Amino acid sequence: MLAIPMLSVFLISSNTIALSPPGCNGPDPAIVSVAVKNVDHNGAINVYHIRGTVTNAGKRAQTSNVLQFVDIYLHGQKVDSRGIPPLRPGQSYSFGYDFQRSSSAGDGSSRFRFQIDMRQPPGSAQDCNPNNDTFTLRV
Repeated sequence: MLAIPMLSVFLISSNTIALSPPGCNGPDPAIVSVAVKNVDHNGAINVYHIRGTVTNAGKRAQTSNVLQFVDIYLHGQKVDSRGIPPLRPGQSYSFGYDFQRSSSAGDGSSRFRFQIDMRQPPGSAQDCNPNNDTFTLRV
């Protein structure tokens, strides 16, 4: 008989995944998902392994010299960022983030916000729809 360990994680996520508006003919990087993939228990500390995905929902590729990140905020304070390479239309890129928290912390008590931080090359628009650049996750 196969035993499957129970994983007790309280997740609340919200994201308004806005499709590219009709006038958005350029690249459109969008945070399409962020979730806890698993939790390691190490005594009084839990390590949450978070995985997110950014997809170019636009109609054009980003330029090869675009500089962009996903900034990670915990309770409104920036704690880290992850670089995202230039994306072709429909192409996705996954990023990871590990978060340590006391095993006695209450479920849903940690609020994360993931935000695309676009550093556009001068003279080009590499994100024609900023409405899908944020994702919120509670663990």
